[in-house]
Formats: sequence, C-alpha cells, structure tokens
Amino acid sequence: MHLTLGNVVMWLIAFALFYLAIVKGVEPLLLVPIGFGIFAANFPLTGLLDEGGLFYIFYHYGIETELIPPLIFLGLGAMTDFGPVIANPKTLLLGAAAQLGVYAAFFGALLMGFTISEAACIGIIGGADGPTSIFLSANLAPHMMGAVSVAAYSYMALVPIIIPPIAKLLTTRQERAMVMTQMRMVGKTEKIVFPLLTSIVVMLLVPKSAPLIAMFMLGNLFMESGVVERLTNVSRNELMNIVTILLGVGVGSTMTAQVFLTWKTIGVFIMGVVAFAFATAGGVLIAKLMNLFTKNKVNPLIGAAGVSAVPMAARVVHNMGTEANPQSYLLMHAMGPNVAGVIGTAVAAGAFIAAIK
Repeated sequence: MHLTLGNVVMWLIAFALFYLAIVKGVEPLLLVPIGFGIFAANFPLTGLLDEGGLFYIFYHYGIETELIPPLIFLGLGAMTDFGPVIANPKTLLLGAAAQLGVYAAFFGALLMGFTISEAACIGIIGGADGPTSIFLSANLAPHMMGAVSVAAYSYMALVPIIIPPIAKLLTTRQERAMVMTQMRMVGKTEKIVFPLLTSIVVMLLVPKSAPLIAMFMLGNLFMESGVVERLTNVSRNELMNIVTILLGVGVGSTMTAQVFLTWKTIGVFIMGVVAFAFATAGGVLIAKLMNLFTKNKVNPLIGAAGVSAVPMAARVVHNMGTEANPQSYLLMHAMGPNVAGVIGTAVAAGAFIAAIK
C-alpha cells in the first residue's frame, strides 16, 4: 500500500489539530482545513500533490503565486477599526515595538543553524499574524510553510497563556491598575484618509509589503467609505470564508512526512515561543519608556497587545487591567497597538523580502 510510518505520524498530528480545533476551540477556522490538508496529503498514490492535482492547484495558484494571503488581508481590512490608532497615534509605536520578537527570533534561528531565509520565516511568527507568516514563507522558504503556519496559529491561540506571565513580570500592580482617559471620537473623514495616507507612507518606504498593505487598506476603505456595503460584506464574509478554506488546505498539503518530520520543525516551535515572549516584552517596555517622556500616560499593559493577534491580545490585556482595577477599561486602548501590530508585521515581512530575496 506504500504507506509509511511517517504518513501515520502525520495523521496523528492531523488528529491532534482536529482535537485542538473541535474540542478545545483553538483557531478552528484554520486548524480544521489545515488538519485535513495534512491528513489527505499523507495518503500515498493519490496524485493530490502531483502537478495538476487538486492540492497542487490550491497551493501553486493560491499560495505560491501570493494570491490568497493578500485576499485574507482584504477581509481583515474590512473588519478592522483604525479609530483607536487615529485617536492615539502613539500606539503605532507600541505596535512597532512588538516586532522586537520578530528580530529576536530571527537572530536566534540564525544561531541555531537555520539559513537566513528560514530564520526570517521563523522570526515572523513573533508578529502573531498567520497570513503574513504564510506570505513570507511562500516568498523565502516554501518548505518551511507548514511548520511556520501551524506554529503561528497555534501560538496565536495560546496568547491568553503566553502574555499574562510576561506582562506581570515586567509591570507593577500599580501600573497594571492605571486608568486611561477616554479616547476622543474619531471623525469619518479621518477614517477615510487613514488607509490612503498609510498606503502612501508604508508602500513608499517598504515597497515589498505592498501586496498585504494595499489589500488591507482597500478592505478598510470599503468599510469606512460607507458607499460599497456589498463589497464590504463580501470581503469580510463570503470571500474571506472561501479563501480561508483554500489557504488552510493548501498549507496543510505542504506538510508531508518527508518535509515536516525533521529537527528543523522542532526548532521552529521553540523559536516561536521566543518570538512571542520578546514581542510581548518589547511592547510593554516601550510603553513604560514612553511614559517617562509623555504627559498623557498609558497603561503599560496595552503594549503587550502589539503582538497583533486581533482581537484576542486586546481582550487578554483588558482582562488583566480589570483584574488589577475593576474601574479600568482597556479594551479600546489596547486595540490601537493591536491593529498597529498587523501593519508592523506586514512591514517587517516586506523588509525581509527586500533584504533577502
């Protein structure tokens, strides 16, 4: 039957992803199709991965040609409110500070013996942005895509476990209890100008980030303009759901036994934890540094939301603030660095592509 022990091991990994997604509710929209892609791709003699095969088409035309990740960003843009960032532009710095995890893991992976392309793909896990991780892997190290994407989505789901101990270690209870002043209301004109202005700045400075940033800002413009409701709804619902299926199955199909069952996969998961830890620490420490030089102080906890696992990281930060002070309401404040982190990770990916490819 040509079935190998490696195939069976990969089935067990697929079943583990099914368990996490279905029983534990961990990123089910991605882990179910990824898990089934792994499961089906490890049947011998199916032809699914041969040129012209079904999974080959999903991967080659959807991911390798860089089509699906930008479409995911289109949907994300149509669901993202940049109001908290516009109301408090300082949070852009917190989103950028969280990219410390990307570069810490990048250099750590180099020290472990990974190539520079592989190290960049591992580092981007620290951005806690699955589509960006897949986009960068497709550009620099396609053979790493399966391990990187599973690590990225798995650690995104573990944000409620990873962030609190690090954030508590770096802050005092008094800092965590800090109440932030209510943000100003952001006008419609500001929200329409923001995606256009961001596109100009980011795509001029980091042109290689354009596929992700352009679609992200287009989706946001759809929503904020208020005149293309049909396009907004399709972007955030039907299109998003379709490309999520294709993305999950396409990524899962890359995880065959001979590619996934290597020591490098273990290294990816180890450095993924390092990336998340440094990203969380970077955001918190920069928030504390900002408070030394600014009049309007910020609760340092919101810096931890810069890891960009939207909106989970913001909710975790909000809950930590409420635990320290029931009068504290940090959710909208944390959404600023949270969505800024998405932009920061896309910029980091573009910088890696420009420098390496």
